[in-house]
Amino acid sequence: MTGFYPPALTGVDTHAHIFRQDLPMAPGRRYSPHYDALVEQYLEHLDRNGLSHGVLIQPSFLGTDNHFMLEALRRYPQRLRAVAVVDADISETQLDELAEAGVVGIRLNLIGKTLNDYSGPAWTALFERLAPRGWQVEIQRGIDDVALIVPAILACGVDVVIDHFGLPTGGIDADKPNHKAFLALLGDKRVWLKLSAAYRSQSDLAQAATVLAQVREASDGIERFLWGSDWPNTQFEDQTDYDRQVAFIEALLPDAGERAQVLMNNPAELFGFNLSR
Repeated sequence: MTGFYPPALTGVDTHAHIFRQDLPMAPGRRYSPHYDALVEQYLEHLDRNGLSHGVLIQPSFLGTDNHFMLEALRRYPQRLRAVAVVDADISETQLDELAEAGVVGIRLNLIGKTLNDYSGPAWTALFERLAPRGWQVEIQRGIDDVALIVPAILACGVDVVIDHFGLPTGGIDADKPNHKAFLALLGDKRVWLKLSAAYRSQSDLAQAATVLAQVREASDGIERFLWGSDWPNTQFEDQTDYDRQVAFIEALLPDAGERAQVLMNNPAELFGFNLSR
Protein backbone atom coordinates (compact mmCIF):
# COMPACT_ATOMS: atom_id res chain seq x y z
CA MET A 1 0.00 0.00 0.00
CA THR A 2 1.68 3.15 -1.17
CA GLY A 3 -1.24 5.58 -1.52
CA PHE A 4 -1.03 9.19 -0.43
CA TYR A 5 -3.38 8.79 2.50
CA PRO A 6 -2.30 6.62 5.42
CA PRO A 7 -4.40 3.52 6.07
CA ALA A 8 -6.87 3.58 8.92
CA LEU A 9 -5.24 2.37 12.11
CA THR A 10 -6.47 -1.14 12.88
CA GLY A 11 -3.44 -2.56 14.72
CA VAL A 12 0.33 -2.24 14.96
CA ASP A 13 2.91 -4.99 15.07
CA THR A 14 5.83 -3.21 16.75
CA HIS A 15 8.53 -5.86 16.34
CA ALA A 16 9.48 -7.66 13.14
CA HIS A 17 12.63 -8.20 11.09
CA ILE A 18 13.32 -8.29 7.37
CA PHE A 19 16.49 -9.54 5.71
CA ARG A 20 17.97 -11.53 2.88
CA GLN A 21 20.42 -14.34 3.49
CA ASP A 22 22.82 -12.91 0.89
CA LEU A 23 23.22 -9.54 2.63
CA PRO A 24 26.57 -8.69 4.28
CA MET A 25 26.53 -10.07 7.82
CA ALA A 26 28.08 -8.55 10.92
CA PRO A 27 31.25 -10.20 12.24
CA GLY A 28 30.88 -12.05 15.52
CA ARG A 29 27.16 -12.62 15.01
CA ARG A 30 25.38 -15.35 16.96
CA TYR A 31 23.10 -16.34 14.10
CA SER A 32 23.04 -16.39 10.29
CA PRO A 33 19.72 -16.82 8.47
CA HIS A 34 19.30 -19.56 5.90
CA TYR A 35 16.25 -17.98 4.25
CA ASP A 36 14.88 -14.58 3.20
CA ALA A 37 12.31 -12.58 5.17
CA LEU A 38 11.00 -9.90 2.82
CA VAL A 39 8.86 -6.86 3.48
CA GLU A 40 6.21 -8.12 1.05
CA GLN A 41 5.84 -11.28 3.13
CA TYR A 42 5.58 -9.22 6.28
CA LEU A 43 2.85 -7.00 4.85
CA GLU A 44 0.93 -10.10 3.80
CA HIS A 45 0.98 -11.24 7.44
CA LEU A 46 -0.28 -7.83 8.56
CA ASP A 47 -3.06 -7.82 5.98
CA ARG A 48 -4.20 -11.35 6.74
CA ASN A 49 -4.50 -10.53 10.44
CA GLY A 50 -6.21 -7.17 10.01
CA LEU A 51 -3.21 -5.10 11.08
CA SER A 52 -2.55 -1.79 9.37
CA HIS A 53 0.98 -0.83 10.46
CA GLY A 54 4.30 -2.33 11.44
CA VAL A 55 7.64 -1.48 13.00
CA LEU A 56 10.76 -3.04 11.54
CA ILE A 57 13.62 -3.76 13.91
CA GLN A 58 17.14 -3.98 12.51
CA PRO A 59 18.33 -7.56 13.12
CA SER A 60 21.58 -7.82 15.04
CA PHE A 61 23.22 -10.04 12.43
CA LEU A 62 23.11 -7.16 9.92
CA GLY A 63 24.95 -4.86 12.31
CA THR A 64 24.79 -1.13 11.61
CA ASP A 65 24.09 -1.50 7.88
CA ASN A 66 20.44 -0.45 7.88
CA HIS A 67 20.11 0.00 4.10
CA PHE A 68 17.87 -3.01 3.41
CA MET A 69 15.41 -1.86 6.07
CA LEU A 70 15.52 1.75 4.86
CA GLU A 71 14.64 0.62 1.34
CA ALA A 72 11.51 -1.05 2.68
CA LEU A 73 10.56 2.06 4.65
CA ARG A 74 10.82 4.22 1.55
CA ARG A 75 8.59 1.83 -0.38
CA TYR A 76 5.87 1.74 2.28
CA PRO A 77 6.16 5.05 4.17
CA GLN A 78 2.53 5.14 5.30
CA ARG A 79 2.57 1.73 6.94
CA LEU A 80 6.03 1.27 8.40
CA ARG A 81 8.39 2.78 10.96
CA ALA A 82 11.70 1.32 12.09
CA VAL A 83 14.29 1.08 14.84
CA ALA A 84 17.90 1.08 13.63
CA VAL A 85 21.22 -0.18 14.96
CA VAL A 86 23.92 2.51 14.94
CA ASP A 87 27.36 3.28 16.29
CA ALA A 88 27.65 5.77 19.13
CA ASP A 89 29.53 8.22 16.90
CA ILE A 90 26.93 8.31 14.13
CA SER A 91 26.79 11.75 12.51
CA GLU A 92 23.83 14.12 12.52
CA THR A 93 23.64 13.80 8.75
CA GLN A 94 23.29 10.03 9.06
CA LEU A 95 20.63 10.43 11.75
CA ASP A 96 18.77 12.82 9.46
CA GLU A 97 18.85 10.21 6.70
CA LEU A 98 17.43 7.58 9.03
CA ALA A 99 14.72 9.94 10.26
CA GLU A 100 13.72 10.92 6.72
CA ALA A 101 13.14 7.27 5.90
CA GLY A 102 10.97 6.66 8.97
CA VAL A 103 13.38 5.53 11.69
CA VAL A 104 12.18 6.57 15.16
CA GLY A 105 14.75 5.02 17.47
CA ILE A 106 17.82 2.87 17.95
CA ARG A 107 18.22 -0.61 19.33
CA LEU A 108 20.74 -2.05 21.74
CA ASN A 109 20.64 -5.82 21.35
CA LEU A 110 22.82 -6.83 24.28
CA ILE A 111 22.20 -10.57 24.29
CA GLY A 112 25.47 -12.40 24.73
CA LYS A 113 27.46 -9.17 24.91
CA THR A 114 29.64 -7.60 27.56
CA LEU A 115 27.82 -4.54 28.83
CA ASN A 116 29.30 -1.25 27.67
CA ASP A 117 29.23 1.77 29.92
CA TYR A 118 26.01 3.36 28.70
CA SER A 119 26.50 6.11 31.24
CA GLY A 120 29.84 7.00 29.62
CA PRO A 121 30.36 10.08 27.43
CA ALA A 122 30.16 8.39 24.03
CA TRP A 123 26.75 6.80 24.52
CA THR A 124 25.21 9.55 26.63
CA ALA A 125 26.18 12.06 23.95
CA LEU A 126 24.26 9.97 21.42
CA PHE A 127 21.21 9.55 23.66
CA GLU A 128 21.16 13.29 24.31
CA ARG A 129 21.21 13.89 20.55
CA LEU A 130 18.29 11.50 20.10
CA ALA A 131 16.12 13.14 22.75
CA PRO A 132 15.23 16.31 20.76
CA ARG A 133 14.26 14.07 17.86
CA GLY A 134 11.74 12.27 20.04
CA TRP A 135 13.48 8.96 19.39
CA GLN A 136 13.37 5.91 21.62
CA VAL A 137 16.10 3.53 22.75
CA GLU A 138 15.08 -0.12 22.58
CA ILE A 139 16.87 -2.68 24.73
CA GLN A 140 17.07 -6.45 24.55
CA ARG A 141 18.74 -7.93 27.60
CA GLY A 142 17.84 -10.45 30.27
CA ILE A 143 15.85 -9.25 33.24
CA ASP A 144 18.77 -9.53 35.67
CA ASP A 145 20.66 -6.74 33.89
CA VAL A 146 17.99 -4.37 32.54
CA ALA A 147 17.94 -2.13 35.60
CA LEU A 148 21.73 -1.77 35.37
CA ILE A 149 21.37 -0.12 31.97
CA VAL A 150 18.13 1.81 31.72
CA PRO A 151 18.43 4.58 34.35
CA ALA A 152 21.48 6.20 32.71
CA ILE A 153 19.67 6.19 29.37
CA LEU A 154 16.49 7.67 30.81
CA ALA A 155 18.57 10.45 32.35
CA CYS A 156 19.42 11.59 28.81
CA GLY A 157 15.79 12.42 28.10
CA VAL A 158 14.75 9.58 25.80
CA ASP A 159 12.02 6.98 26.16
CA VAL A 160 13.19 3.39 26.63
CA VAL A 161 11.44 0.35 25.17
CA ILE A 162 12.22 -3.02 26.75
CA ASP A 163 11.92 -6.03 24.46
CA HIS A 164 10.16 -9.33 25.01
CA PHE A 165 8.67 -8.92 28.50
CA GLY A 166 12.19 -8.16 29.73
CA LEU A 167 13.24 -11.77 28.96
CA PRO A 168 12.23 -13.12 32.39
CA THR A 169 13.30 -16.75 31.94
CA GLY A 170 11.87 -18.62 34.90
CA GLY A 171 9.48 -15.77 35.67
CA ILE A 172 9.79 -12.61 37.75
CA ASP A 173 10.73 -13.07 41.39
CA ALA A 174 10.09 -9.79 43.19
CA ASP A 175 12.26 -10.98 46.08
CA LYS A 176 15.33 -10.87 43.85
CA PRO A 177 16.90 -7.38 43.95
CA ASN A 178 17.46 -7.19 40.20
CA HIS A 179 13.92 -8.29 39.44
CA LYS A 180 12.55 -5.83 41.97
CA ALA A 181 14.60 -3.09 40.30
CA PHE A 182 13.20 -4.13 36.90
CA LEU A 183 9.65 -3.82 38.17
CA ALA A 184 10.45 -0.43 39.70
CA LEU A 185 11.65 0.79 36.29
CA LEU A 186 8.24 0.07 34.80
CA GLY A 187 6.73 2.74 37.01
CA ASP A 188 8.57 5.41 34.99
CA LYS A 189 6.28 6.97 32.38
CA ARG A 190 9.11 6.93 29.84
CA VAL A 191 9.55 3.15 29.98
CA TRP A 192 7.59 0.96 27.57
CA LEU A 193 7.40 -2.85 27.49
CA LYS A 194 6.83 -5.17 24.54
CA LEU A 195 4.55 -8.11 25.22
CA SER A 196 6.37 -10.14 22.62
CA ALA A 197 8.28 -13.37 22.08
CA ALA A 198 7.40 -15.08 25.34
CA TYR A 199 8.95 -18.19 23.79
CA ARG A 200 12.39 -16.57 24.09
CA SER A 201 11.95 -16.88 27.86
CA GLN A 202 10.61 -20.43 27.57
CA SER A 203 7.26 -19.08 28.78
CA ASP A 204 3.93 -20.65 27.90
CA LEU A 205 0.63 -18.77 28.07
CA ALA A 206 0.08 -19.42 31.78
CA GLN A 207 3.58 -18.22 32.67
CA ALA A 208 3.20 -15.17 30.44
CA ALA A 209 -0.11 -14.36 32.12
CA THR A 210 1.61 -14.41 35.51
CA VAL A 211 4.34 -12.08 34.24
CA LEU A 212 1.72 -9.82 32.68
CA ALA A 213 -0.06 -9.47 36.01
CA GLN A 214 3.22 -8.48 37.67
CA VAL A 215 4.26 -5.94 35.06
CA ARG A 216 0.73 -4.52 34.86
CA GLU A 217 0.80 -3.80 38.57
CA ALA A 218 4.30 -2.33 38.37
CA SER A 219 3.32 -0.11 35.42
CA ASP A 220 0.01 0.93 37.01
CA GLY A 221 -1.89 -0.26 33.97
CA ILE A 222 -1.27 -1.25 30.37
CA GLU A 223 -0.91 2.20 28.78
CA ARG A 224 2.78 1.65 27.93
CA PHE A 225 2.58 -1.94 26.71
CA LEU A 226 3.13 -2.84 23.07
CA TRP A 227 2.81 -6.02 21.03
CA GLY A 228 5.16 -7.47 18.45
CA SER A 229 5.10 -10.68 16.44
CA ASP A 230 8.92 -11.03 16.42
CA TRP A 231 8.47 -12.34 12.87
CA PRO A 232 10.10 -14.38 11.39
CA ASN A 233 10.85 -15.75 14.87
CA THR A 234 14.53 -16.42 14.19
CA GLN A 235 15.93 -19.54 15.82
CA PHE A 236 12.40 -20.54 16.85
CA GLU A 237 10.88 -20.99 13.39
CA ASP A 238 10.04 -24.62 14.14
CA GLN A 239 8.15 -23.67 17.31
CA THR A 240 5.97 -20.75 16.30
CA ASP A 241 4.87 -18.50 13.45
CA TYR A 242 3.01 -15.26 12.81
CA ASP A 243 -0.50 -16.61 13.26
CA ARG A 244 0.40 -18.35 16.50
CA GLN A 245 1.87 -15.13 17.88
CA VAL A 246 -1.36 -13.29 17.04
CA ALA A 247 -3.33 -16.06 18.74
CA PHE A 248 -1.03 -15.79 21.76
CA ILE A 249 -1.67 -12.08 22.35
CA GLU A 250 -5.40 -12.59 21.81
CA ALA A 251 -5.38 -15.25 24.52
CA LEU A 252 -3.15 -13.19 26.80
CA LEU A 253 -5.41 -10.14 26.44
CA PRO A 254 -8.90 -11.61 25.98
CA ASP A 255 -10.59 -8.27 26.62
CA ALA A 256 -11.09 -6.51 23.28
CA GLY A 257 -10.70 -3.08 24.84
CA GLU A 258 -7.35 -3.98 26.35
CA ARG A 259 -6.15 -5.46 23.07
CA ALA A 260 -7.10 -2.24 21.32
CA GLN A 261 -5.12 -0.30 23.90
CA VAL A 262 -2.00 -2.40 23.32
CA LEU A 263 -2.31 -2.92 19.56
CA MET A 264 -3.62 0.53 18.61
CA ASN A 265 -3.64 3.34 21.16
CA ASN A 266 -0.24 2.75 22.73
CA PRO A 267 1.80 2.28 19.54
CA ALA A 268 -0.03 5.17 17.86
CA GLU A 269 1.24 7.41 20.65
CA LEU A 270 4.81 6.09 20.71
CA PHE A 271 5.38 5.74 16.96
CA GLY A 272 3.20 8.54 15.65
CA PHE A 273 1.09 6.33 13.43
CA ASN A 274 -1.91 8.59 13.96
CA LEU A 275 0.01 11.34 12.13
CA SER A 276 0.50 11.39 8.37
CA ARG A 277 4.11 11.68 7.23
